[in-house]
Amino acid sequence: MPRFPAYRPAVSGRHYMVSSGHWLASLAAARVLQQGGNAIDAGVAAGLCTNVVQSDMTSFGGVAAIIIYLAREQRVVTISGVGTWPQAVSIDLFQERYGGDMPLGVARCCVPAAPDAWLTALEHFGTRSFAEVAADAITLAEQGFPMHAFMANTLREHQKEIAQWPSTAAIYLPQGRVPQVGEPFYQKDLARTLQRMVAAEAQQEGGREKKIRAARDFFYTGEIGKTMVEFCQQEGGFLTMEDMAAFQVEIEEPVTTTYRGYQVFACGPWCTGPVLLQMLNLLELFDLPGLEHNSAAYMHLVTEAMKLAFADRERYYGDPRFVAVPMDQLLSKAYAQERAALIDMERAWPEMPPYGNPASLAGSTGSTDLDTSALCVVDAEGNAFAATTSDTVYWTPVVPGLGIPISGRGGQSWLDPDHPSSVQPGKRPRLTPNPAIILRDGRLFAPLASPGGDMQPQAMLQVFLNMVHFGLDPQEAISAPRFGTWSFPNSFYPHAYQPGDLKVENRVDPQTLSALRAKGHRLEVWPEWEWRAGGVVTILVDQERGVLWGGADPRRENYAIGW
Repeated sequence: MPRFPAYRPAVSGRHYMVSSGHWLASLAAARVLQQGGNAIDAGVAAGLCTNVVQSDMTSFGGVAAIIIYLAREQRVVTISGVGTWPQAVSIDLFQERYGGDMPLGVARCCVPAAPDAWLTALEHFGTRSFAEVAADAITLAEQGFPMHAFMANTLREHQKEIAQWPSTAAIYLPQGRVPQVGEPFYQKDLARTLQRMVAAEAQQEGGREKKIRAARDFFYTGEIGKTMVEFCQQEGGFLTMEDMAAFQVEIEEPVTTTYRGYQVFACGPWCTGPVLLQMLNLLELFDLPGLEHNSAAYMHLVTEAMKLAFADRERYYGDPRFVAVPMDQLLSKAYAQERAALIDMERAWPEMPPYGNPASLAGSTGSTDLDTSALCVVDAEGNAFAATTSDTVYWTPVVPGLGIPISGRGGQSWLDPDHPSSVQPGKRPRLTPNPAIILRDGRLFAPLASPGGDMQPQAMLQVFLNMVHFGLDPQEAISAPRFGTWSFPNSFYPHAYQPGDLKVENRVDPQTLSALRAKGHRLEVWPEWEWRAGGVVTILVDQERGVLWGGADPRRENYAIGW
């Protein structure tokens, strides 16, 4: 197959590898590994730094979906890093107070989940203290880092929303303007928030785990939580200390499927994770390797499989504590066989395909925002950590004195009581973040993650297929031209629907584009390197040679570092 220029090498090493959404986050993780920490310690360090150097698109007060491979136990676990709606919230409230709208601001606030997710990972699976893994994030927030172009562009695009909140504008529009590229950018309030948590850890007597728990509790039930709740209520929001105190992320078993000798693990239906698995189940039934890479036939087939998986997500996925999600049936090979019959290799579905009826198999249970960043780590022992962290500074205002907004992830819920991800008290919105772990023959093959809203599983799928079917190294697989469908309701309020739309980077051959149009796809041609096409990070593990290969998406600020 033709090799598309990657313009940067796949980074290789034998001891550890990190790939994240920003080079400073990758470097922080590498420093933790050099000092003897494991992949989980390093992943948390990278995540905290990401919450600083990409705080336009991620937040320490936001969300963080995590998946971990524990080498000694040969076990995969997930951490449900998404917060809950306050108990006072209901669809009726949005109807009465906002006329059925979900405005920007504190009305869409949920309990922040990222602090609990990072600290839960560290407490249960790490080896270092919170102080150790937070050190670089604190330095970057307090002493500043050079403003980078990707963040400056985001702030410029959303300057109007940011300017409406004085507490946000004071940080992100200093001197009344977007900071220039290369200008030092400071987040001193965020540094103090992290320092106060470090102090709470230090003051707690006992072992490492108990100390980390003290830092976590200082956020949720201590002074930080009180400040957050008071501000939210002053602004007309609904969060209470009872909501904060009741919250706890869950350590869960992953959902999983097999694909031609690979076992792919993802987070559960509280996020988009199972969509990737459903796509793979469908594509396993076709002669994908027999098609030319990124030919019209290949792109059409992959697109139609993606549409079918998203149709099922729209009908079934939601917080499994509130919704009976028929996950076993949705991921069954028999169900995939039934659904694959809906793919016509000559004609595209002009809209979202109909959802399936998995219960028939087992007779049982029944805006286009693109925020987020992602990271992957593999250490010398073979542990792997992947996370997708998110929330923006233009959904909800920064809490004065804390330097972080309260999670606005409520915008990924629906104001339709019949929707599986509807607004309900104590319910979790259905996240787009969905990191994955892949094994081959029972051994670690790769962690995999991407930002990009509903593009995330689509980008991850294409990178995986590029590696396993077309022999591309991780960097080539990531850099290859990408495409994505929007033929389903968007995950972000107001859930825009673009039936039949297929977006393709313009490095794809023009004759291929014409052939796709002839099959009925409504094509939008993206620029050559479109950031909305995702920002994939991955690390391929060559078990035979003992070599780690890191890939990082050049469409964003991603960088891989290894040793």
